[in-house]
Amino acid sequence: MPVKNRFSEMLPEITEWRHDLHENPEILFDTVRTASVVEEKLKAFGCDEVVTGLGRTGVVGVIKGKSNGSGKVIGLRADMDALPILEKTGVDYASKTPGAMHACGHDGHTAMLLGAAKYLSETRNFDGTVVVIFQPAEEGGGGGKEMCDDGMMERFGIQEVYGMHNWPGIPTGQFAIRPGGFFASTDQFEITVVGQGGHAAQPNRTVDPIVTASTMVSALQSIASRNADPIQQIVVSVCSIESSSKAFNVIPDSVTVRGTIRTMSKETRELAETRLKAIATSTCEAFGARADINWIPGYPTMVNSEEQTEFAASVASSVAGACDVAEVTMGGEDFAYMLEERPGAYILVGNGDSANVHTPEYNFNDEAIPAGCSWWAGIVEQRMPAA
Repeated sequence: MPVKNRFSEMLPEITEWRHDLHENPEILFDTVRTASVVEEKLKAFGCDEVVTGLGRTGVVGVIKGKSNGSGKVIGLRADMDALPILEKTGVDYASKTPGAMHACGHDGHTAMLLGAAKYLSETRNFDGTVVVIFQPAEEGGGGGKEMCDDGMMERFGIQEVYGMHNWPGIPTGQFAIRPGGFFASTDQFEITVVGQGGHAAQPNRTVDPIVTASTMVSALQSIASRNADPIQQIVVSVCSIESSSKAFNVIPDSVTVRGTIRTMSKETRELAETRLKAIATSTCEAFGARADINWIPGYPTMVNSEEQTEFAASVASSVAGACDVAEVTMGGEDFAYMLEERPGAYILVGNGDSANVHTPEYNFNDEAIPAGCSWWAGIVEQRMPAA
């Protein structure tokens, strides 16, 4: 099953949808217009059921096949939200919302799944039920978790779930996937080092939180270099150090350190949290300061199921001629929550030689649309072949 001719025919229409979504980006759960567009199109396609308001602004469409002897129900998920970035692409359909843009291609994901939903509603050449899931707040809001917490999997009887993300650097329309841990957990930390400020000329009369924090930042790197198993992937990044003073001659009362820890296993994740708290506390105690620690749990590690990954790769190969083995990424993805609820797989589709995601210059490559839509349709038609 190469790229379906139907999707090549639909490319101008799906591209028009994508450009409209790109012009009107919405952030986190504020995807009200986007959800309305999705709802309107799903109803126009003739979906058997369209439900809104899951995970606050998520939308779900149900499409039944010509038969249901298999009893199978497959979920297909796309994310809808944009990022708080000022666009610099220069395209004629650039964002009309200052400070917001589709810098990760979720406009493309939504458009591709809409294209697949239209095709599947027209043909219904499968034995079972497909549930198309349009999710808000992937970019840090945990919209996937909220949809699951709203009982989505149980309500629609979803047995397996599949997701897709475009990927710059992979040739346009090609695919890559891997079983097991794929995207990292995304925990954050905020440590306020509380000392005693004073005049910079009299440091002996202070408890210097800057010296304390500097030592602590260096010590935190030992989590990766000396505590974690060298075979296990882990990133410890301090990304912000902020003092309560901006003066040149004042030792401040406090310093706040912020950062993120990325891991690929539950054990390493737990180890990192334990060691961070111990290092921060003991370092501050050694200097006579106090550590106020705020550990902020993020997305869990996204783990692809073995069987579903093998199947997803076979569908990708049937579309593109091959499917590469993807590298582990230390980025996060809240599709992880859906994969904790049901077996499934997440695949990358090539965006070609484009700017990287999460940059002002990035733009989804419309030439990837036929391959992405064909993969969605192939998941359904090959997993639930018509009786």
